[in-house]
Amino acid sequence: MFSSGPSLTEAFAVLGLHGPTDQAAVARAFRLAVKSARPDQPGGDDERFRRVIAAYRLIQSRGGVRAALAPPRQRPAALPVVGLTPRQALDGGVAEVRLGGRTIRVRAPAGMRSGEHLRLRGAADDGTDMHLPVLIRSSGGLTVVGDDLHMTWDTPRRLLADGGRIEIETYAGIQAAWVTAGLTDPVRLRLRGLGLPARGQRPQGHLFVHLTPADDVPSAAEDLLARFTRVWTPDRLAA
Repeated sequence: MFSSGPSLTEAFAVLGLHGPTDQAAVARAFRLAVKSARPDQPGGDDERFRRVIAAYRLIQSRGGVRAALAPPRQRPAALPVVGLTPRQALDGGVAEVRLGGRTIRVRAPAGMRSGEHLRLRGAADDGTDMHLPVLIRSSGGLTVVGDDLHMTWDTPRRLLADGGRIEIETYAGIQAAWVTAGLTDPVRLRLRGLGLPARGQRPQGHLFVHLTPADDVPSAAEDLLARFTRVWTPDRLAA
């Protein structure tokens, strides 16, 4: 759940919102976030699912919803969602969207967050712009929560018990960190500045690594050495 003293700012970040907004926008952001976090969906997990629900309840109970200035005259048609992978959110990229019976390609800039919108110029039936909601889905072992990335890493039990240096293979290459002895499960490390890039008013995020106890796990360096040995056999070296 949240750390001690949860704030509305934390709750908005979990849902991919910038701050107080109307009920429809909060509900829409909640639906997108909770669908991605469901434990029965690829990339979902119980902890993230509970955080999303807790964030929504906190926003509702602490006045994080603004009253709409005027009720809509008609219920708008549901907009297609632009699904991005965490790597596309990091670096930007092209995603495909089904719109009006056809598939179109849209380019997302680096640093997009769930709940934000991409503008498609003149894509509506009346020639006006469309603003499609963005949802960052878990992929490649990475999950996005607000500005931050999350991943898991199998770690030898002896290292978690005794503490020491650990090498973690991340999307940005191998990162070294120190584990303090005697930490209780779950153990989570923060790698600063390896989350989503700063964009607009959103700050640079971090990468949180959840260490999973495991037996006989090679280090990242040992794993790379093993793969190098398999590829560069004596026959290839002789050639």
